[in-house]
Amino acid sequence: MSEPRPRKRMTGKERREQLIEISRALFAEKGFDGTSIEEIAASALVSKPVVYEHFGGKEGIYAVVVDREMQKLLGMVTEALSASHALVKLERAALALLQYIEESSEGFRILVRDSHAASGTGTFASLISEIASQVEDVLADEFSDRGYDPKLAPMYAQMLVGMVALTGQWWLDVRRPKREEVAAHVVNLAWNGLTGLDPYPSLTAASRGLAPRTAPRPVPTERRLREQEKELKEQEKELREAEKQRERELREQEKLRREQEKQRERELKEQEKLRERELREQEKLRREQEKQRERELKEQEKLRAREERLAERAAAIQARLAERGILDARE
Repeated sequence: MSEPRPRKRMTGKERREQLIEISRALFAEKGFDGTSIEEIAASALVSKPVVYEHFGGKEGIYAVVVDREMQKLLGMVTEALSASHALVKLERAALALLQYIEESSEGFRILVRDSHAASGTGTFASLISEIASQVEDVLADEFSDRGYDPKLAPMYAQMLVGMVALTGQWWLDVRRPKREEVAAHVVNLAWNGLTGLDPYPSLTAASRGLAPRTAPRPVPTERRLREQEKELKEQEKELREAEKQRERELREQEKLRREQEKQRERELKEQEKLRERELREQEKLRREQEKQRERELKEQEKLRAREERLAERAAAIQARLAERGILDARE
């Protein structure tokens, strides 16, 4: 009888990944408080010091599990929000959340177990808040393009993300209908509103390809095919109209910018002309002042010359009088 083969020793990295996967399953089933280091170690067939060596304790391994799940979900939602049209962004974001719930049920249970989407605290609340901040940027741009107040974007982002997140929590357990249909109904309510609900909602062609392909779809009726074709044409028409409207707005903005630049150039030219006139007036005044000064100097020179001549005449008269007086005295 051959001896049992010795079990292959895991590397440090492999052991760490094993402990994370085992802890993930236990946290999803029992929660943080209901899971112990002893259970994690026993499930991994290791001693407790091994768990402490890798993570320092239950809090450390729980933080790693939660961080991985948050980054995974955030990455999927962020990629979904990179679509070009607002409707497609909404569809793909709803699909991304439902896909994460379907493929990572344990991870989603960990995120929502100890916190509620509307509680404002806990892991799930912080995750929803982070997703809402991304949606807020998208809504702010859409609001600006459509003439709405972009300051309302944070409030609408919370409404929209909260609706999708709570629907996801409900779908986590019921799993009916299929995720593509759930996403279509979520988008139907968010996009059309209660007064404009579509009785047969479906995703646009841009998002429909992201749905799972494993399960066969029911064969639609001829009427339903016509309705879907009509809806698709209407959606395509809406997309074209939105693009045209955007182009018109861009042209208007460019036209306004050019007009503002021309107005600014005219104002600068007027300011330059005014400055040149002021400089000419100042130069003219300076020359007139110089001429006036020259005239005054000439007048003063004439007065001095006249005074000098009068003084010379008076001196000559005095001299003659004095000479005549001497002559009279001699006689």
